Amino acid sequence: MNAFYNPQSPLDCVVKKRNEHVIDTVTHAIARKQVLLAYQPVVYAKNPLKPAFYEGLIRIMDATGTIIPAKDFITVVETLEIGRIIDCLALELGLKALSECPTLRLSINMSTRSIGYPRWIETLNKGLSIDSTIAERLVLEVTEDSAMVMPELVKTFMTDLHKRGISFALDDFGAGYTAFRFLKQFHFDIVKIDGQFIRNINEDADNQVLTTALITIANQFNMLSVAEYVETQEEMSFLQGLGFDCLQGYLTGRPEITPPWREDITTLQQCV
Repeated sequence: MNAFYNPQSPLDCVVKKRNEHVIDTVTHAIARKQVLLAYQPVVYAKNPLKPAFYEGLIRIMDATGTIIPAKDFITVVETLEIGRIIDCLALELGLKALSECPTLRLSINMSTRSIGYPRWIETLNKGLSIDSTIAERLVLEVTEDSAMVMPELVKTFMTDLHKRGISFALDDFGAGYTAFRFLKQFHFDIVKIDGQFIRNINEDADNQVLTTALITIANQFNMLSVAEYVETQEEMSFLQGLGFDCLQGYLTGRPEITPPWREDITTLQQCV
């Protein structure tokens, strides 16, 4: 036997099989047009009953009708072309929601790998042409790690779309390796502090120190600060005391397939 022969471990085989299943599930969901958004409010810290904007979270539906969140498939497909298609569909659904509700402000996640993907920019241009106010109500969210894959390209992309009125949010801030010199050049409008620093922040001294540092950076660069994964009243009270602008999490609102504004539209149509 070849001394350098290194067969896949049982774990490698399991991971490979699982990834193939995930790709298959996403592919079939796209073919069946079973891709949708769940909408989660991002509320004002000083008034947690009032949404500042909503985040549109991509979901797919499998053959059994089960709704699958992005965390269960996005890391598998992100580097593939199917990941670009998912980004296009998320943007298309988000733009449709913005056109339906003229008071809505909505953030949509995208991978920086979709920059330059023809279908994505075509989808954006088509959506913006529907209503002149859509651009100023659209927020594009990119993760810290994703932004650092091609920082110069991201910076140019953001500059171009800023000129069209679109805002940008840096998601999962603190979880990756953003160089602060790039952070200054990017000009993000919103920064979302990663949930690992928010969990039990009212009791965790380390999280208190780290989050205080991160919100100081956000303030220095005039970025709207959002605390992610807020789940308890105690966490919310502490974060309000730190001076966060906005909060997001199950405490202030879970992701909903049918958002409040669509329910209002349906009710109005039924009454007419």
